[in-house]
Amino acid sequence: MVLANKISCIFAAVIKTNKIIDIRSLSLEQLKEKLVEMGEKGFRAKQIYEWLWQKSITDFDQMTNLSKELRDTLKANFQINYVQVKQSQISSDKTIKSSFVLYDGNIIEGVLIPAPERMTACVSSQVGCSLTCKFCATGYMDRKRNLNADEIYDQVVLIAKQAQENYNIPLSNIVYMGMGEPLLNYANMMKSIERITAEDGLNMAAKRITVSTAGIAKMIKKLGDDQVRFNLALSLHAANDQKRNEIMPINEQNSLKALAEALRYYYSKTKNAVTFEYIVFHNFNDEIQDAKELADFCKHIPCKVNIIEYNPIALADFVNAEADKIDAFAEYLRSRGIVTNVRRSRGKDIDAACGQLAIKEKTN
Repeated sequence: MVLANKISCIFAAVIKTNKIIDIRSLSLEQLKEKLVEMGEKGFRAKQIYEWLWQKSITDFDQMTNLSKELRDTLKANFQINYVQVKQSQISSDKTIKSSFVLYDGNIIEGVLIPAPERMTACVSSQVGCSLTCKFCATGYMDRKRNLNADEIYDQVVLIAKQAQENYNIPLSNIVYMGMGEPLLNYANMMKSIERITAEDGLNMAAKRITVSTAGIAKMIKKLGDDQVRFNLALSLHAANDQKRNEIMPINEQNSLKALAEALRYYYSKTKNAVTFEYIVFHNFNDEIQDAKELADFCKHIPCKVNIIEYNPIALADFVNAEADKIDAFAEYLRSRGIVTNVRRSRGKDIDAACGQLAIKEKTN
């Protein structure tokens, strides 16, 4: 029995030692160390990194400035867990929704949102979501796992390619507003942005990236400690704890008071204004009293408000507020000196609009 256990442990150790590594999970320094361990030249790491991130290749044989021997060594020790487009749909307003297949067969969704002044990629950060927001289709799914940094990165690359191929316009903005809660996948979210903004990555300006959160106070403070340069948006939808608890259970552990404290801390560290996202639901949070509560919450830090049109889903009974209620709501906020924009939904006819992502694919 003892001998059998020893053999089992040795076998497990061999498997662990010989485990094929996702090469893009390594930093440049880690890759350099691995190459030296394998008897290769350390400077090759920079060449490999350029192929992986700048050129987004999916096969080691595409690294044409490396010897065949080195490519074979890479294939024996590493793999590239790239993301592929499974299906795409184009909305009547030219929005493109895509389902993406991950290396393990899981599926996520991302959206290209074209507008006259910008071309935006909306990307996912998790497979499913654990936050159970009552108005969001993704909230009714189970969270299967976090996305790796390279899986988030690949969504941007593939959506950028769609922008060029379909509209001949380069991608200008990225929003982490797809499936999942980015701040519950903090390390991978941060690494993906580091690669997106790096000179040897996509070289995109951090100010063109917005991370949206349902509101995890301690992680908002961590963003402040890390002095992030990208934009932060908070999905608020009610500035009243009782109402917010009803539609966003996350508020029960992250009250408005806790969020206000976290946001003040974040602003003290970054000096970045915050965007509050607010869906105006019919007969729920669409009265002037609700607008007053929101205006009072806005006093905590420099901010603006985006009022978002609600996109109905089959699993919930919420309805978008009437147009005159939305207009009155927005005008009240403006009268209080708050920059307020009313955002119209894009891609509703293909379930690509905000809150509708739930892997419902096109059928013939």
